[in-house]
Amino acid sequence: MSGSTGLIGTALADSLRREGAEVLRLVRRPATSAGETQWDPLAGAGGLDPAVLSGTDAVVHLSGAPLASRRWTASRKQELRASRIASTTTLVTAMTAAQPPPAVLLSGSAIGWYGDTGEREVHETSPGGSGFLAALARDWEAATRPASAAGIRVVNLRTGVVLSRRGGMLAALLPLFRLGLGSRLGAGRQYLSWISLADEVGAARFLLDHDQIQGAVNLTAPHPVTNTEFTAALASTLGRPALLRLPAPLLRAGLGELSSELLASARVLPRNLEKAGYAFRYPDVNTALAAELKSRGR
Repeated sequence: MSGSTGLIGTALADSLRREGAEVLRLVRRPATSAGETQWDPLAGAGGLDPAVLSGTDAVVHLSGAPLASRRWTASRKQELRASRIASTTTLVTAMTAAQPPPAVLLSGSAIGWYGDTGEREVHETSPGGSGFLAALARDWEAATRPASAAGIRVVNLRTGVVLSRRGGMLAALLPLFRLGLGSRLGAGRQYLSWISLADEVGAARFLLDHDQIQGAVNLTAPHPVTNTEFTAALASTLGRPALLRLPAPLLRAGLGELSSELLASARVLPRNLEKAGYAFRYPDVNTALAAELKSRGR
């Protein structure tokens, strides 16, 4: 597993270990335990010894520099692309050279693939969008094709906004909302396609176990909400008001092109997961927020 120390990777690795699986973490620093091996995700061929992967059941690839940590300068965009596309190439090169190769690759992707969908619902067979995030996701997924060509089952995890108080968007919003400073962004009509951390992990486990599923899979809850609806749900869960509004021009002035991630609309449905029979633990945002905040205290 790459990206095993991130929000999703940590939760997924813990879940797999509890079920008795052995998880080998790919780390960039020198390995310090038998459960780790060092790799250079930007090195391509030679960045990972194929022998490390020989005979493993599955590879889960979750590496990628955080999208929202700072403004998208030209150099930052290069870093975001390399951390996803070059690392995928390095991993796939090692996988296809392994004897025998792993049977399945779950590779990270994002619903940014669809671009700004407005109020239109989209699913896995919908066309791709335009813009930096759409191009990034498209090229990220394309880097997995040599694995598919080699007979490895590949699932591209088009993940939405993962809700967890441990990190990501929800963790960043909680301090403001607790102070009663919660606000909707821009017009508030843009859709947010979200998924609870519990379902992100549950869906990944489901996809590892179901050999008939391959290709793109949307990891989003079945009920996307508008930014206004999400703001109201989080404020209500915390018992705080949320009467403010951040105008779109102010966000663009402060965040530059990064503001598009907050102002774009993504109404993405998990059609492939539902058709395969995955049962969401938290299908609506109110129960997801209540469970996440209650489970560890508000």
